Amino acid sequence: MAHRHEETLAAVRANLPEDELLCDLGDLFKIFGDTTRIKILYSLFESELCVCAIAELLGMGQSAISHQLKVLKDAKLVRSRREGKTVFYSLADDHVRRIIGQGYDHLTEEEK
Repeated sequence: MAHRHEETLAAVRANLPEDELLCDLGDLFKIFGDTTRIKILYSLFESELCVCAIAELLGMGQSAISHQLKVLKDAKLVRSRREGKTVFYSLADDHVRRIIGQGYDHLTEEEK
């Protein structure tokens, strides 16, 4: 018995985003593939924090945290604001919280 996939494939093709957008989406998810960056994002769930506070919280050096914050900022996952000489970081928007929350829920849900 031969399978007829033409209609299904046509529907999938019609809804498949452009390659460039899919590539950008893949790059975004790579950002979430680093434990330090995930810890930084979780740290920012409750409050905006400066680099020194994040470094202290995670037990890491400020230069390592600054490097990861630059990656997160370049990906538009965090934003910053300056107050005098101190730069404070916060989540860019609620999408970031939801992306992480969905992943966390997926990992912690019980088998059905």
